[in-house]
Amino acid sequence: MIYSTTESIPGREIESVVGIVNGNVVQAKHIGRDIMAGLKSIVGGEIRGYTEMLTEARNVAVQRLIDSATEKGADAIVGIRFTTSTIMDGSSEIMVFGTAVKLKPN
Repeated sequence: MIYSTTESIPGREIESVVGIVNGNVVQAKHIGRDIMAGLKSIVGGEIRGYTEMLTEARNVAVQRLIDSATEKGADAIVGIRFTTSTIMDGSSEIMVFGTAVKLKPN
């Protein structure tokens, strides 16, 4: 599956729009990460536990996006955008969305 944040795929022509697709995941904080984050906030620097957690969550959301487009018979996804939101104290959502398209054969 080809996917891009741009509105087109270089060197390919879009034949038709299949529809909007998305993928999301809600991730909760881990008490161990919270303790380390609290300590890190005193001295400053990257909170690696949270970085790893969000990277994993983003990868899950992208895979769900791809699965959704594949189910619809798309060849590519264009115009991908990411968004985050807080669902409740201690958890957040990462959502990715875009437009699933069929490409003209080369």
